[in-house]
Amino acid sequence: MTQTDLTPEALTPDAIARLFTRGDSYLCARWGRPVAPVIFGLADESLAIFRGALQAVLNDIRQPMTDTDPEMGANMMLFFVRDWADLDHVPDLEKLTGQPGLVARLAAAQADQYRIFRFDQDGAIRACLTFVNMSGALHDAHPGALAEVLAVRSVLTFAQDVLPSPELAALLRAAYDPVMPAAAHDPSHALRLSARALRENSRRKTP
Repeated sequence: MTQTDLTPEALTPDAIARLFTRGDSYLCARWGRPVAPVIFGLADESLAIFRGALQAVLNDIRQPMTDTDPEMGANMMLFFVRDWADLDHVPDLEKLTGQPGLVARLAAAQADQYRIFRFDQDGAIRACLTFVNMSGALHDAHPGALAEVLAVRSVLTFAQDVLPSPELAALLRAAYDPVMPAAAHDPSHALRLSARALRENSRRKTP
């Protein structure tokens, strides 16, 4: 994915549309149910940091977090490894991801993270699986900063690797406005997002 540092100038409809466009397909979907996270592969002292960062992001967009999803138990899973081959030890990985040969592809691409979304019938996010390789580029990442990055990338179906910023926070709040659809496939949706995000950003700057 291309990495995008969102600035006030990037809250235009065209720029927002690019954030959610893969090829010729636009998709902006948000969570439609409370988020029930579970984290694998982290030391106990890091778990609280990651849960705290996720809780802060969810609180800002007024999306509830819960301990258990009634259908799946956990619907947001984060796997941290030191080598992609470590995923070979995850039980039923192919069934979980629906992607045969995933480990080999991630290793060949030298990826540092990978994300899979699942959707409910109305198109809202039903589940999110995030795989993070802590070697290489992320080896020296600060736990708090990395936790925030992973949290914001898991709450909308971004086509680019966005970075936390006040402008991104405004965009997230705009997407989670109750008047907005849970999922949109028409790029004109970016016009509505832009208007609300600019209003949110302006409100933040007002004394």
